[in-house]
Amino acid sequence: MTRHALALAVAGLVSAPLLAAEGMWTLDNLPLADLQASYGFAPDDAWVTHAMRSSVRLAGGCSGSFVSPDGLVLTNAHCIVGCVQGLSSPERDLQNGGFVANARGDELQCPAEELNVLLDITDVSDRLAGAVEGRSGQDYVDARNAEKSRIESECVGDAEATTRCDVVELYNGGQQHLYRYHRYSDVRLVFSPEYSVGFFGGDPDNFNFPRYNLDAGLLRAYEDGRPASIEHHFALDPAGAEAGELVMVTGHPGRTQRQLTVAQLETVRDVNLINNLLWLAERRAMLGQYGRIDDEAARQAQSDLTFTDNSYKVFRGQLQALLDPAVFAAKRAEEAALREGVDQAPWDDVAAAQQTARELAVPYMLLEQGRAFDTRLFTIARTLLRGAGERAKPNDARLPEFQDAGQGRLRQTLLSSAPIHPEFEIAKLTWSLTKLRELLGTDDPLVKDVLGDRSPAQVARSLVEGSTLADVATRERLWDGGERAVAASEDPFIALARLVDAPARALRKRQESEVASIESRSATQIARVRFDKLGTSVYPDATFTLRLSYGEVQGWEENGKPVAPFTEIAGVFARNTGAEPYALPQRWLDAESRLALDTRFNFVSSNDIIGGNSGSPVIDRDARVVGLAFDGNIHSLGGSFWYDPRLNRTVSVHSGAIVEALKTVYGADTLVDELLQE
Repeated sequence: MTRHALALAVAGLVSAPLLAAEGMWTLDNLPLADLQASYGFAPDDAWVTHAMRSSVRLAGGCSGSFVSPDGLVLTNAHCIVGCVQGLSSPERDLQNGGFVANARGDELQCPAEELNVLLDITDVSDRLAGAVEGRSGQDYVDARNAEKSRIESECVGDAEATTRCDVVELYNGGQQHLYRYHRYSDVRLVFSPEYSVGFFGGDPDNFNFPRYNLDAGLLRAYEDGRPASIEHHFALDPAGAEAGELVMVTGHPGRTQRQLTVAQLETVRDVNLINNLLWLAERRAMLGQYGRIDDEAARQAQSDLTFTDNSYKVFRGQLQALLDPAVFAAKRAEEAALREGVDQAPWDDVAAAQQTARELAVPYMLLEQGRAFDTRLFTIARTLLRGAGERAKPNDARLPEFQDAGQGRLRQTLLSSAPIHPEFEIAKLTWSLTKLRELLGTDDPLVKDVLGDRSPAQVARSLVEGSTLADVATRERLWDGGERAVAASEDPFIALARLVDAPARALRKRQESEVASIESRSATQIARVRFDKLGTSVYPDATFTLRLSYGEVQGWEENGKPVAPFTEIAGVFARNTGAEPYALPQRWLDAESRLALDTRFNFVSSNDIIGGNSGSPVIDRDARVVGLAFDGNIHSLGGSFWYDPRLNRTVSVHSGAIVEALKTVYGADTLVDELLQE
């Protein structure tokens, strides 16, 4: 970002109105005046309700939308890799071979997928404020968590199977809203393209443009063993949108950090991003080495390696952004404007807490976040151990992740039938135990307890080969048996989880009471200042809740040259080299002569999105799907901290390409008919 653009950004943040197209807006506080002024469009309540209830959240971290009255959901192929990989085997590799359900009976149930549809939003700010008034430290954390638990449990009631409720902090705690969702836990795979076309271009093309990706997949929501009957769904328009046309993205952006203080951003830059990049760089090398053993090892590591590559690129882009002195000049100017004439204590308190945050960063990452034990088997063991202990407590005294409101999703994930590959788990655990020893030191008491007189490789093999937690029936028996069953278990991973639990909980307690509680209380005070000076014309940071972003189909200028907003299907064949990551699958090569090669394939728009928006529908003013968001360009990697309207772009699959591929490459005429019905 240039200094000029940053100066504009500061002006927009401090004085309003906001820069055109900037913002991930909650659907109960849309910038209607700006939409009307810029595009002559002011959606009414019926439009907003329709958009809200047609939009879908994939609980694992993506977005989607209903596109038929029979529960058909459109999302990205990369968002359903976990489902596809969990249904694959060496004998039937759906991930690399692709999958099309030619009839409803062919649709395959995903091992642990959940869909959420937002029904309503309620402001519970006063209730939370009353619960924590006058409290600090761990007392503040406990009171806040207990009140959240009570609110969420009241909301779910006895409808746990079909309802999810989350108390969401907006404006970094300035507002607290209750989001109530309809929950679909029976989700089935309908269509997924071959990995090589869904991820065409791989890491070299990731966050770049032009792009040629069919990053599109289809799921179906079921209830009571039948396709769900859906009242609100988007229609798909294969004609798409033209350059300059208004388009909106409704999706669930994961997390932005645009309202952090300068002191917090310094911790992000100097500690969090550095730690993440070092970790991901080494993990990427480990996964690559494992994948070179043979074809089956490569298949097992494929999705892990893809997402590790992606995360590394994201964090590297964020670090590069925060290393630009102009960025911090802009952030300091923004903060100075907010602090002028008000009590300085909230900012000072946050700054003081950063010393503890930095001290705890590495051990917290290793133990409480579990990175020192990089295997699904440890995650399962910890869930069983903590779940048994926490569920024996009153609901409002539990850790938030074990409270009643989330039990359905927790159990579904725990009992996923996705296969666990022993040699792959051994490789990951060997590496992460090596990092535990390296980062905490050979003489650290916990390192000694975990490794004893053995090497990380010996410990990893002993743990994996001695465990029975890969068996779903064993996990179910331990979960249902509660504290007594888990206490009696001699599984080595449960023993490891016991060993780690006390020090991990101690780190969590310090992080919550000495860092998070101070940041939360101060953020509430800072938010009041922001409201006083700017009102609610400022959107809140992203929180993996439903947002609307508006912009237009638009390219940009790169090094003095225009970047056109569209690519065409012909381009993917011109880019095909026959070698990964530019190798088209045979099914596409065979279909080349039948395809309408001038069909638009991918396009860019000025919508403001972030990770979590993957799979979001791109809709026009008539609420018709004209595209499917799957990426941003390289300039959008700093989008966690700001938005630059000149350069930040959303990259989407064109609706016409989805229809053309399904019809001509995959012969999925029935699905095309379903997508095109009004």
